[in-house]
Amino acid sequence: MTRAALWVATVGPVGRWPLGPGTLASVLPTILWWTAPIHWWAWLLAITLLTPVGAVCAGRAEGVLGHDDGCIVIDEVAGMGVALLAVPHTLAGVLAAFVLFRALDIFKPPPLGRIQSVRGGWGVMLDDLVAGGIAAALAAAARTAFG
Repeated sequence: MTRAALWVATVGPVGRWPLGPGTLASVLPTILWWTAPIHWWAWLLAITLLTPVGAVCAGRAEGVLGHDDGCIVIDEVAGMGVALLAVPHTLAGVLAAFVLFRALDIFKPPPLGRIQSVRGGWGVMLDDLVAGGIAAALAAAARTAFG
């Protein structure tokens, strides 16, 4: 079970990518969102199902790799998925969600840094889910303000 949990938590080989595995993991749902005609409710259902599975697997992976190890990237997949919920299927929308999410995930402004300190798989997932929610809110606000 630990091998399967590690595979899910690292999104297969993505977590071992030497140049920004979190960014690469964020690209995967972005490409899927951009290329596949997925309704928002199906996307939300997928994120809702992925989140507890990711939390369990990330928790097990932490036991092997350490607290929120950089190889654990399932949280980036889920968080980026949340960020994409608020944007249209346009290049500008997708890029805005991606840039906002990655900036929030990398720089961890409050409260994200504090959330990341929570131990266990839910701690791994929560800061990215909140970052995705903030990115979605900012993208939606920009869309409203600038049309």
